[in-house]
Amino acid sequence: MTAQDLLSEVVPPLRLTDSGQKALNWMEIFRISHLPVVDGKRLVGVISDKIIYDLNIIDRPLGDYSDHLLSPFVRSNQHIYEVFLTISSLKLSALPVLDMYNQYLGVITVFDLAQKFADLVAVHEPGGVIVLELNAIDYSLSQIAQIVESNDAKILSFYVSPEADSKRMTVTLKINVVDLSAIIQTFVRYDYNIIAVYMDNSTIKNMYEDRIEQLMKFMNL
Repeated sequence: MTAQDLLSEVVPPLRLTDSGQKALNWMEIFRISHLPVVDGKRLVGVISDKIIYDLNIIDRPLGDYSDHLLSPFVRSNQHIYEVFLTISSLKLSALPVLDMYNQYLGVITVFDLAQKFADLVAVHEPGGVIVLELNAIDYSLSQIAQIVESNDAKILSFYVSPEADSKRMTVTLKINVVDLSAIIQTFVRYDYNIIAVYMDNSTIKNMYEDRIEQLMKFMNL
């Protein structure tokens, strides 16, 4: 997924003749704090509510302060991860997109990005989540996938989070089945440390009741 696929369908750019007040009004409507300013198809820069207030340009045209505008943008063919990096590192709520000829194509908002990322990590797909903790040197995606698939399930999405100042990492798996009990048991057999499980509460309740029942049978032997 690239920046071209993330463009907002509703947020328009500002013009050089627009006032700071108009920019603030649009920011309130779209619930963002940054907006692109264009001259035809040319991106002049990005205005923020902070710049408007700091320079006290509420009643002035934005074109008079073009030298004070921010200048971030991404290309239309850049990956969603690069878009995330730019928005995150610069703390933006909206990011302009240019084509290879420096022509303005549109803007990506944090809301649009969150919506697309939810699709990317299969948030809306039914299933459960398992979070593993392991040494980075022991990480093997092929083995993790083999464990999941040996239980007739599939990994819908996953992400890896290195722990700060540590050689350990967490691996979060979104799996396409609601009942994760068999997969959990297999991970335990392979000595994986499971630090969190998210699935339907009734399924968890049934799993624990079954474990208790097995324990009682064992104690009665």
